[in-house]
Amino acid sequence: TIEVFPEYMDGLQDLDGFSHIIVLTHFHLIKDYKLKVIPYMDNKKRGVFATRAPARPNPIGLSIVRLMKIDENILHIRDIDIIDKTPILDIKPFVHSFNTDDSITIGWLDKQIHKLPESKDDSRFIPSNPSPHEEEDK
Repeated sequence: TIEVFPEYMDGLQDLDGFSHIIVLTHFHLIKDYKLKVIPYMDNKKRGVFATRAPARPNPIGLSIVRLMKIDENILHIRDIDIIDKTPILDIKPFVHSFNTDDSITIGWLDKQIHKLPESKDDSRFIPSNPSPHEEEDK
């Protein structure tokens, strides 16, 4: 769930008509960053801006999630990829038609994306957990 402060509840009007929303977050647990990281679903160092890694110079996250229902100031969602208590910076409706383009490519992930249905978070980006590739990170 996402709890919206009561003073912003009026801003939720009409959001219930959207199946998905964009959630912008602040990666508040990130204290440092690296410009090259070993990203989720890969074992090779990549430039941080070519990944969705949270440890970045400006720790802002973006997730597109399914909006299940709204109970007053509580948004019930699915498919979020953030840690509990992560501060939400903004919420926007996701409009598929604004984001459809047959020329979109996904770079290095093109060779990895087939792993997505079986992939699980390995907690490598939680500050207290070392990377499974710690030697390669150095």
